[in-house]
Amino acid sequence: MNNSAHAEIFELRIYTTNEGKLDDLHARFRDHTTDLFEKHGMTNMGYWVPEGSKDTLIYVLSHKSREHAAKSWDGFRNDPVWQRVFKASRVDGPLLSKAPEATFLKATDYTPKKKWKNGKEGGFFELRIYQAAEGKLGKLDARFRDHTMDLFEKHGMKNLAYWHPTDEPLSKDHLHYIIWHESKEAAAASWKAFIADPDWKAAAAASGVGRLAKPPISVYMQATDYSKIK
Repeated sequence: MNNSAHAEIFELRIYTTNEGKLDDLHARFRDHTTDLFEKHGMTNMGYWVPEGSKDTLIYVLSHKSREHAAKSWDGFRNDPVWQRVFKASRVDGPLLSKAPEATFLKATDYTPKKKWKNGKEGGFFELRIYQAAEGKLGKLDARFRDHTMDLFEKHGMKNLAYWHPTDEPLSKDHLHYIIWHESKEAAAASWKAFIADPDWKAAAAASGVGRLAKPPISVYMQATDYSKIK
């Protein structure tokens, strides 16, 4: 399986379950859905649960292209096996409380080429979503490319992937990325050291007057037992 961060198109999906249904959703993915995704040409990149959540699943797929994604989803939804699994999983009521949220993403030119950290080794993943100030996305990218990523590694944070949404309006100003920490405590120490680093302060000052982005959304996540991060 090719888990290269440079696959053509990525899809970030967020599921919210009805109360008490998260374990049932995990079972459906573990026993059926992930294999059916691969059958229909979708690559499983990783599956996570936000820290402390009892109703949310976040995962990333990769596709050869946007057109390939549409064909894959069509084949998946019409697969008799999936239709039987879906029906059986809803005997006691629907698992999801609302429709899944989906965002298509494309890798930045600075996303790492190395393989992702293996979920079986534990640790914490952190999804961060930035909205750049108007006209500042290019400068935000440059700061990550030229400075931030190296400083993350210096302070114990592993760069996994950096993406831009493919569709407007998010494509104009959003950056999504995922990094890895050894633990929640390590994450806190790493961020503290990063923010205090003179090299970071100099890079931030040199990148321009004022903020390049709003304060980011940050979600700490743990990989599920069926996550196929490699």
